[in-house]
Parts: sequence; C-alpha cells; structure tokens
Amino acid sequence: MSYIKCRSIVSFIFILLLIVSANAQDSTNTGWNKSMIIDFTVTQTSYSDSWTGGEAGSINWVSNLNGSAEKQLSQKFNFRSSLKLSFGQTHTQNIDLPDKPWKKPVKSTDLIDWENVGKFTFGWFVDPYAAFRVETQFYDGSVPDHKRWLSPMRLTESVGVAKKLYSKDKDFVSSRLGLGIRQLFTKHFIDTLFNTETETSTDAGIESVTDVELAFHDNLKYTSKLTLFKDFYYSEEDAVKGTFREDYWKAIDVNWENIISASITKIITVNLYTQLLYDKEVSLKGRWKETLAIGFVFKMI
Repeated sequence: MSYIKCRSIVSFIFILLLIVSANAQDSTNTGWNKSMIIDFTVTQTSYSDSWTGGEAGSINWVSNLNGSAEKQLSQKFNFRSSLKLSFGQTHTQNIDLPDKPWKKPVKSTDLIDWENVGKFTFGWFVDPYAAFRVETQFYDGSVPDHKRWLSPMRLTESVGVAKKLYSKDKDFVSSRLGLGIRQLFTKHFIDTLFNTETETSTDAGIESVTDVELAFHDNLKYTSKLTLFKDFYYSEEDAVKGTFREDYWKAIDVNWENIISASITKIITVNLYTQLLYDKEVSLKGRWKETLAIGFVFKMI
C-alpha cells in the first residue's frame, strides 16, 4: 500500500473518531477525568564586585505544565487528551567585561507535546484506536536573535489496537501497537536576510506506545511514557542511498520519559524528570536528559 493511501486511511479514521466523539451520547453519566499541574522553579546566585575567583551570577528558571483529560464519551468510545509544556531559561553574567553585564538568556528546556487518543471500547480483548500527536518546541534558538518558531515540528497519526494492562483508581498501565505515519517539518534559513523555508520529510512504520501512571503514596507519583517507532518507509531514502547513512533510518527510534513527583507540602514539590532519546539519524549515541527541581506547584484541576 502506498504512503498516500496509508496517510489517507489514517487521517480518515482519526477524523471519523473525532466526529463520533463530538456526537456521542454520554451513557455513563460520568464527567471528565481531568488533571492539570503547573510547577515553577527558580534559582538565583549573585556576587559582589569585590568577589574574586571568576564566579558569575546566574538566574535559572523552569516552568512545566502537565495536563490530561479523559472521558468515556459513550459506552463504546473513550477519548483521552494529554498535554506537556516545558520552558526554561538561564541568565548569566559576562565576567570578561567590566561591571559584569548580564548576557542574553539562553534556553535550558523547551517542549510542546500534545497527544489525542480515541478508542473503541467494544469489550474485546483489545480496543481499536486512532491517535494524533504533535511534538515541537516554542522556538529554535540555535541562531542568536533569529528565532524559528515551532521548529522542528513532528506530527504522528497512527491506528491500531490498545490494551489497558492494569487499572485501579487513577493508576493505570496501558500499551498500544499500530501503524503510524510521521511528518517532520523543519525551518531552514535560505539567505543572509534570515528568510526561511520549510523542509518536510515523511516516514511510516510500526509504533508502540506504553503509558504508566502510578501513585505510590498520596504525595508520590510516577509517570512514564515509552515510545518506539520502526520505519518501513522513508521519503528521503533516495537522498541518502549510497552514503554511510543509507540504513540509519531503519533503526528503531526510542523516546522514554519518566517523571517522579514528590509533594513536600501542598505547594512545594520535588520533581525528577529523565528522558532517553535514540534516533540514529540524529546521533549514533543515545541522548540523555535529567532535570531535578524543587519548586512551587499549582494543582489547577
């Protein structure tokens, strides 16, 4: 089956699920299961002019939003939407200049991740599903003073079957397996005036996603998401054929995120976030990120 036909089928099924969800009658008499947590962390250091030793003042701040909404819209249809937003900056003084002026802030973290999953709950051993996910960042700041907003951006559409392996209260472990199509949009500068054009690539393959949410205590929560993607189609295959990178796109892509949240008080929390990324086309090694933060938390819902 061609890529165009695959994409048309996936898009049609997902749109159909959205129409079903919009018109479904609520036969379960239950509301939305909603959650939204916002945290903010800031660290500041400063030194007097008489301080010697090359120390520089700094300000670091990070803000995160984690939200989800799920509802059994009808006896045979379930819809879940989740959103993760993260942004942070680091400000430091320039110790190489008199009076130690502050440099322009640089990003320390930047993430937009929005996923929607619709499942048909027929009571079968597995549930058919269609999903749509957007992964991007607020801006690409690799070129100072010239931001490329929402770049790169990856869209993933997938259909397949899902299974909830464990469920108790708000705790659950669920997994899904299906066929997915991904489009990657990347903005590039094309001239000295910093005009941009968008480069697009597409791949299709098998997607596996496992979600975990567990509360070990009223004040301790663990959230994990493991995404695996194995390509069998790549729109730029001809462009890399004959190079040392010609088979890189066939390697399995891995994105494993973990969040451990411990509430010290009602508004003070400790968050440990880790992420393991592996994309052979980007790097031959896995990319690891860790963030440990103590800050203020606001449970909006």
